Amino acid sequence: MMGCDWAKMYWCCGKLQWCRAHWKRDIQSLLDHSDHQVKPLGYDLLKPVKDLFCQWARCRDGTISRPRLKQILSPIRDWVNALLLRGHETAVSGMCRELYNHRDWLWTFLETDGVEPTNNAAKRSLRHAVIWRKLSFGTQSEKGSRFVETLLSVIETCRE
Repeated sequence: MMGCDWAKMYWCCGKLQWCRAHWKRDIQSLLDHSDHQVKPLGYDLLKPVKDLFCQWARCRDGTISRPRLKQILSPIRDWVNALLLRGHETAVSGMCRELYNHRDWLWTFLETDGVEPTNNAAKRSLRHAVIWRKLSFGTQSEKGSRFVETLLSVIETCRE
């Protein structure tokens, strides 16, 4: 199981959890869209996404159990699926169709213990390497790349 953004290169990897933080950004793009049919869809999707994150926070802090989370999110899941179907009739039909066709990947975190609805942990673990690459302009050789790869692995291991 892998948490990821919605890039198609991951689709061959089997069971996925599409990142909900990416979904929130896509909903914002719907809200900013110039098409008058798209904006209401963005507003309608914003509510269940906010509810989802609120309930996830309650589960993560132990206020509710995972079975209770599944129970609470069941109608929200149905609502989101209905909204994605409605989106097939708008200017963003491609996005809605992809989300609907792969809707199970939006909800993997409900079915699999230990899976979070975002890929934030993975992004945080890569942050140091990304910052280093931007500040140093990368490496100039294969040998340099292997050195940096090893050094950053050691640093991350020591951090734990």
